[in-house]
Amino acid sequence: MYRYDEFDFQFVRERAEQFRGQVARRLAGELTEEEFKPLRLMNGLYLQLHSYMLRIAIPYGTLSARQLRKLGDIARRYDRGYGHFTTRQNLQLHWSQLPDVPDILLELADVEMNCIQTSGNNVRNISADPFAGAAAGELEDPRVLCEILRQWSTLHPEFSFLPRKFKICVIGTEEDRAALLIHDIAIKIIRNEKGETGYRVYVGGGLGRTPYLAEEIGAFIDKHDILSFLEATMRVYNEAGRRDNIHKARVKILVHQIGIPEMRRRVEEEFSEIRKQGTLEVPVHEMVRIAAYFAPPAFEKLADECPSYEQHLRENHDFAQWAKTNVHPHKMPGYAIVTISLKPIGKTPGDCSSEQMEGLADAMDALGQQEVRVTHEQNLVLPHMRKADLYALWQKLVPLELATPNCGLVTDIIACPGLDYCDLANARSIPIAQAIAKRFSDLDRQHDLGELKIKISGCINACGHHHVGHIGILGVDRKGVENYQILLGGSGAEDATLGEILGPGFDQQGIVDAVENVIGTYTTLRQNGERFLDTYRRVGPHPFKERLYAR
Repeated sequence: MYRYDEFDFQFVRERAEQFRGQVARRLAGELTEEEFKPLRLMNGLYLQLHSYMLRIAIPYGTLSARQLRKLGDIARRYDRGYGHFTTRQNLQLHWSQLPDVPDILLELADVEMNCIQTSGNNVRNISADPFAGAAAGELEDPRVLCEILRQWSTLHPEFSFLPRKFKICVIGTEEDRAALLIHDIAIKIIRNEKGETGYRVYVGGGLGRTPYLAEEIGAFIDKHDILSFLEATMRVYNEAGRRDNIHKARVKILVHQIGIPEMRRRVEEEFSEIRKQGTLEVPVHEMVRIAAYFAPPAFEKLADECPSYEQHLRENHDFAQWAKTNVHPHKMPGYAIVTISLKPIGKTPGDCSSEQMEGLADAMDALGQQEVRVTHEQNLVLPHMRKADLYALWQKLVPLELATPNCGLVTDIIACPGLDYCDLANARSIPIAQAIAKRFSDLDRQHDLGELKIKISGCINACGHHHVGHIGILGVDRKGVENYQILLGGSGAEDATLGEILGPGFDQQGIVDAVENVIGTYTTLRQNGERFLDTYRRVGPHPFKERLYAR
């Protein structure tokens, strides 16, 4: 993991103390809420329906046990004993009290964390593959570039007041576990025909009221040129992006309006000018320095087959069910990647209590795990588990209610906070997710259905990624009544597609039956073990629509 230097420590603490003065002025009435708003947003503090919400940055989704334990402690002492992991790999505290926030920021600084650029029209938390450094077939750990981009973009004088918020993602494998193409800029580490490693760059992805998948703008960008190329891309957006309409201000709208060929032309022109200056080349020594922070652990030389692990699989049915969905192949023999589900049946997707955070941190220390990752699907990942330790880990997770065996199945639902918390929402997301999970709680049925990703948003802003769910659910307001539209056929993976609205929506009582109907249609039509998405792509929307809206 990247570590703060002396400048980082000083800067983050000074920033917290600066905000303390701003909070004091607000509490004294010297600042109105409207005057205070841009100041609090610069520090990740939102005003939601019932209270302030503090969004804590988790760069590229990586946490140490020490940091996770601190987050649990802060949630207990300053909030209501839990936090909410988001699709941006951040953590949100939804019940923050304004006088406490400066103290929270100082405590975060103690463990090398902050809330800078988790809101506002700037470059947000840069996300990455949660399997980074562990996945087979990975060309390079994408977090090295993520950290370079984080340092480049933080408080960038030209890009601190963009037309709209800006999201960047980096992956290093063909398999996409980070929803790459729904980002403003998407970067994939690739190798060219000469065997050189570089970057394929995409631009213009995003969801919300006008969803688009990102399009390729750079087929192969040399490593030392990546900052120049991104600077050029963002400069074009900053100059040409709309500022007169918040709904048309994202870079995806610019790309859509002028077309990707014209966007490429403008970026290449700007890129050429920046390269002439030679000031943004990434020094090799700096890349090497940062890469050292992401060196893999000292892997033991192990056989891939682990007799004790196999024995526990045979003897303990519950453990075997958990391993079936939550344990994934690792690039090193004798190791595995573990997903820890934050989707227990009937609970809020993505929520994690103080006891769970602290208990998991204790388990990490006991089993020699240096870091845990946050996923865009609102789960956690331990990337480097010895197979021999998997049963011991599972035993520690069970009493923490962190051993739900449902990763990738129908109950592993993404949901935004919705109308329970957010003042932008039109409908509640959490109760719908809970009700669907309860309906499909039978584990044998979940396995029979196979990979099926349900994603729920409480408004058109799409924080729940409903556009890229195999089944997406969008909450809307229909004359003061919460109503839910169904979208089918979306994917945020390497086969990315946007879902299509099936037809009229359903009320809160009818949406679960509607999902049941859609899934029933799938089980009737599937062939040869097809996933839901495969069946939908083969037959199209008509059979689903016909059965769902039959009179």
